Amino acid sequence: MKKTVLLNSEVSRMIAGMGHKDSLVIGDAGLPVPPGVEKADLAVSAGVPSFISVLKAVLSELRVEKAVLGEEIRQASPGLHAEILSVISRMEEEEQIQVEIEYIPHVQFKEQTKECAGAVRTGEFTSYANIILVSGVVF
Repeated sequence: MKKTVLLNSEVSRMIAGMGHKDSLVIGDAGLPVPPGVEKADLAVSAGVPSFISVLKAVLSELRVEKAVLGEEIRQASPGLHAEILSVISRMEEEEQIQVEIEYIPHVQFKEQTKECAGAVRTGEFTSYANIILVSGVVF
């Protein structure tokens, strides 16, 4: 049995198959996953698992060079937005890397999910609790 933070085999396999510049979307319970994009559905009930808990687990295994957020999160969910930036900032400090943060309209965000290698659905019910993580390299 794995002893790392991320125990979900589907999500771990998705990450293991990613190369440089591939992307993974972590979404709230309502984010549509485009046809053809592999989905790991973790949603159990409202808020379970939370977006932040899944983001932290994914970041424990995935090297990230860029994060894409819907620009609407800043006004619609400022508390979650601040928490996301804090989690990314802690990761940057621990790994001594810099992660580019990009904001795009939610409509464009949903279009960009069509290019993702995989999607992880959480039980999050907070508006715009979605992020696209673009993989970096570990060297």
